[in-house]
Amino acid sequence: MDTLSYKTQSAKKEEVERKWYIVDAEGQVVGRLCTRIATVLRGKHKASYTPHVDCGDHVIVINAGKVRFTGNKMSQKEYQTYSGYPGGQKSTTAKDLLKNKPIRVVEFAVKGMLPKNRLGRKLYKKLHVYEGAEHPHEAQKPEPFNF
Repeated sequence: MDTLSYKTQSAKKEEVERKWYIVDAEGQVVGRLCTRIATVLRGKHKASYTPHVDCGDHVIVINAGKVRFTGNKMSQKEYQTYSGYPGGQKSTTAKDLLKNKPIRVVEFAVKGMLPKNRLGRKLYKKLHVYEGAEHPHEAQKPEPFNF
């Protein structure tokens, strides 16, 4: 009986090499854009992906205020927040949120696609969203991510 000498390689947090990617969100559909961003943050685009290790990359999103929704989501989609106090639930439409806090639209969408545990919170910190075309991460030499 022959035994294989192949072993499954598992990534270790010390061995992970992180890159910085930049994504231009102008004219992109929110859901389709954010699924790709969540994949990169999680590290699923790499061959060395390991589910319990943070092996993802940093993602910079520029022009977040110029994303678009399909269908009637701009007026019908609601974002809800709850303060924890009685009567502390607030809701706002996607149109209002995009006008007042456009960064939050992308952040809410990506955060909902990440795991709901301490690994997910760590992955979320590698997301950098900016309303305009400028960002303070030139020193990291971000490269454009091709979907």
